Amino acid sequence: MPFTKKKTGEVDAVVVGAGFSGLYLLYKLRQHGFTSRVFERGGDVGGTWYWNRYPGARCDVESMQYSYSFDEELQQEWHWPEKFSAQPDILAYANHVADRYDLRKDIEFNVEVKKASFDEKSRSWQIETDKGEKIATQYFIMATGCISTAQIPKIPGLEGFKGEVYHTGNWPHKEIDFSSKRIAVVGVGSSGIQSIPVLAEQARHLTVFQRTPNYSIPSQNEPMTADYEKLWKSDYASRREEMRYTPHGSLKDLNDKSALSANEEERQLTYQKRWEIGGAGYLGAFNDLLTNIESNDTASEFVREKIREIVKDPVIAEKLSPKTYPIGTKRICIDSGYFETFNRENVELVDINEMPIEKITSTGLLAAGTTYCFDAIIFATGFDAMTGSIFNVEINGRDKKRLKEKWSGGPRTYLGLMTEAFPNLFMITGPGSPSVKSNMIMSIEQHVDFVLDSLIYMRNHELKLIEPQIESENRWVEHVQSVANQTLFPRANSWYMGANMPGKPRLFMPYIGGVGQYRRICEEVVAKGYDGFKFEVNNTKVAAE
Repeated sequence: MPFTKKKTGEVDAVVVGAGFSGLYLLYKLRQHGFTSRVFERGGDVGGTWYWNRYPGARCDVESMQYSYSFDEELQQEWHWPEKFSAQPDILAYANHVADRYDLRKDIEFNVEVKKASFDEKSRSWQIETDKGEKIATQYFIMATGCISTAQIPKIPGLEGFKGEVYHTGNWPHKEIDFSSKRIAVVGVGSSGIQSIPVLAEQARHLTVFQRTPNYSIPSQNEPMTADYEKLWKSDYASRREEMRYTPHGSLKDLNDKSALSANEEERQLTYQKRWEIGGAGYLGAFNDLLTNIESNDTASEFVREKIREIVKDPVIAEKLSPKTYPIGTKRICIDSGYFETFNRENVELVDINEMPIEKITSTGLLAAGTTYCFDAIIFATGFDAMTGSIFNVEINGRDKKRLKEKWSGGPRTYLGLMTEAFPNLFMITGPGSPSVKSNMIMSIEQHVDFVLDSLIYMRNHELKLIEPQIESENRWVEHVQSVANQTLFPRANSWYMGANMPGKPRLFMPYIGGVGQYRRICEEVVAKGYDGFKFEVNNTKVAAE
């Protein structure tokens, strides 16, 4: 089948994904007169909030901050019912945005992009879908999200299990009745910690299989108050501008004091106050919790003591208490009664370090010679983060170089936006950007704005291709790792490091230098005429101005 153009003319951009990145991309492309086609493997908009429908699914960024900032009218009209929004409310918001700006007419659902190849002769991208269609486009933009490729561990016998099998990251689009059922939950990351309290209320019996215990802070969630909403909406624009230059892309009460400079009483009072407020702001209690192990130990021990206070069985409490990595170096979780759940008579904890899972049987799990029978197994085992959704598409650049091969030692990008030898390929919140270590929507908006400004710049200067210089890419990769190595993050076997995926290279993938610092770097790059990039006019390569 020959490659085709869009029926109404040549398509300027192909976008993969219709989550918050893809929706905003489409809005901006339209706004600036670029033609586009958006392909989404799901049946509707929403991205991660379309797929992650598991019981208890909720955002860990405050509702008033986890939303778009590009349209003041949108900001003013939308009402969030809770301090931390549940999945149905976030999905409703995504649908509202799609409807408000009539975005669906340019989105093709239930379509997967399978292959993308850069054609040197035409200097365009050739895109192939699972429907057999082939499309030519100048710009190819991956808006596939950072944690959208669900990972089910390869446990022998899974195919023979006669009960129900679910993954929290690919939940059915229907209500599931777990009443009177025996359920296994494998994994205690964020989705496990959110779902376990809800499932425990429904199930006849719930068994939690834990490999590595997790730190979790109570959300202290509550209904949105009119006063709090009014406070934000009265000055939304200036608050958003402040957010853009904060370390995490959100407004938090950050203490500019070392934990070691405070005496024990002050430290305990500070941690207690943060615990009562709830949320990930706990890590802002002192300014060195992620850089100084002694300071971190004080914050870690406070949480362990809370677990011991909450969980009545001291043996279970110790099993639930993380001791092998510093708090915050894995994704810190927020919960609604997670540790309290283990006081229920119908909840059991199995430490797979003591009782390794040997196989799945037709009726359940076999762990260390003990048979457990279940009606349903739920895998809360996370994702092939940062790179998995990108590698779902076979991407070939110059000289048929495969992206997966180039990144075999770990992802290599310039600013987390582009990679050398793959011209006009953009990645929204890609590896090497703040991405998952930030308020994602704030980072999404910044990346989309950067991409659209680049496209406008190229159009105005009659440029055909943009691509990072290899020297700039190398320096950026080194910088990302250097910044990470100044923190405690490399001490944990986290999905930030790719440690949850067998065979995946171990390196810290997000940029941890801060959202504000990253934004300033990008602004300087643009101010210097896209420093670190090279352009091509016709067949002539030119360095950035």
